[in-house]
Amino acid sequence: MSVAAWRVKPAGALAGRVVIPGDKSISHRVMLLGAVGSAPLEAWGFLHSEDCLATRHAMEALGARVTELGDGGLRVEPPEQLRSPAAPLDFGNSGTGIRLAMGLLAGRRIEAELTGDASLCRRPMERVAAPLRTMGASIETVDGRPPVTLHAAGPLKARAYDMPVASAQVKSALLLAGLAAEGRTVVTQPAVSRDHTERMLAALGCPVEAGEWGAAVLGPARPRGGRVVVPGDFSSAAFFLAAGLLAGGDAPLELLGVGVNPTRTGLLELLRMMGGRIELCRLREECGEPVADLRVWRSELRGVDVPPALVPLAIDEFPALFVVAALAAGTTRVRGAEELRVKESDRIAVMARGLEALGARVVEQPDGLLIEGGGLSGGTVDSEGDHRVAMAFAVAAARADGPVTILDVANVATSFPGFAAAAAGVGLDIAELRTGAAA
Repeated sequence: MSVAAWRVKPAGALAGRVVIPGDKSISHRVMLLGAVGSAPLEAWGFLHSEDCLATRHAMEALGARVTELGDGGLRVEPPEQLRSPAAPLDFGNSGTGIRLAMGLLAGRRIEAELTGDASLCRRPMERVAAPLRTMGASIETVDGRPPVTLHAAGPLKARAYDMPVASAQVKSALLLAGLAAEGRTVVTQPAVSRDHTERMLAALGCPVEAGEWGAAVLGPARPRGGRVVVPGDFSSAAFFLAAGLLAGGDAPLELLGVGVNPTRTGLLELLRMMGGRIELCRLREECGEPVADLRVWRSELRGVDVPPALVPLAIDEFPALFVVAALAAGTTRVRGAEELRVKESDRIAVMARGLEALGARVVEQPDGLLIEGGGLSGGTVDSEGDHRVAMAFAVAAARADGPVTILDVANVATSFPGFAAAAAGVGLDIAELRTGAAA
C-alpha cells in the first residue's frame, strides 16, 4: 500500500545529523548532458527520486545507456546520435525534466511526444516552446501545456533571447538547444536565476560564458565525459533548516554535504534576516558547485518583508519559509512571487489554505502572502499532491499546539525519497498512514 498521509505530533528538541540527498536540478542535468556527450559520464550522488528517474528513463528511450556502478555511482553512455523514441516520453511530475528536454531535443531531428502526470499537464510550456521556435524548432503544445510534440525540423539557428522573467528552466532549455545550433546562443535575464546548467557545461568542457546578465554557449558543442559528484539538494535541506531553527535543542542540527550555490540560497539569507543562527562549515567545491555542511541552532525568529531581489533565489523554498513565518513573531510579507502559482500546485493558495486550517492569520495576494506569526494549532491540511507543501507542514507540526495530519503525501518521493525516515531520525514524531488508514 502507498503512503496516503502523515500524522506528525509536536516534537521535543530535534538533534543529530542528516545526509541531504543529491540535488534534483543537477541530477536532471547529469542525465541530459550525459546523453549527448562525447564520452561516458560517471556521477556519484545522483538523486534516485521519481522525477530524476523519469528523466533517466526518457534518455534511455532515446538511446542512452545507463548502468549502476557498484559503489553507488552511475554511468551514462551516450549513443552516436539520439533516436526518436517508440513511445511517448513520460516525465511524471517533473517540470524541469520536460522543459529542459524540450531544449535538448529541439535541434536533434527527433520526433517525440513529451508528457507527464495530470499535475504536469496543467503547467505552462510555451515559455520554453516559443523562444525555441524562433531558433527553428518545430514544437506543438496543447493550449500551451503538455503533451508537447517535437517534430524533426532543420538545424537550429543560434540567437539572442531576452527573458521577460528570470527563469532557470527557460535559460537552460535555450542553452541546451544552443549545443546543437551553429553560432553563439545568448540568453539575458532581468534578475539572477539558477546557474547549474552553465556551471556543468563549463565543467564538461563546453564553450560557455555566464554572469549576472545571463549566459551564452557557442555551438555546436558536445560535453565531454568524466566524473562528477552531485551535491546535496539545498531545496531538500530547506526543511531541516526550518526544523532546526524552530525545534532544535542545545546542540545544533547538522546537515551534511549541502550545495550552497549562491543562486539557490536566498532562503539562507532570509532566515538569517529573521534571526536564524546558521553556520556554514567545511566549504569545498564539487563539479563547479560550492558545497558545505550546515549547522543550525534553535533561534528566536521575527517576521520580515522579503526583498524582491531574493524571491527568485528562494522560489522553491517558500513553503518552508511560510511555515517559519507562521511560527515567528510579527508579520512576514512576500510579494513578487507569482511564479509560485504554476509550480506542482498553486503554492500561494495551497499554503494559505493549509496555514489557515492550522489557525494562522494569512492574507492571500496575487503574487504572495502576508502572514501574521505567533503560532499554529493542530489540525488537518491537504498538500494537494505537492511534495514541498507536504514536507513544509511536517516541519510546522514540530512546533504546533497539537498533531497535524497531512494528506496526499505520495509525491514527496519525486524529490526526497526517505524524507519521513530522515525526519524521524532527528526526532520528528512522524507516522506514515497507508491507503485507507488516513481518516
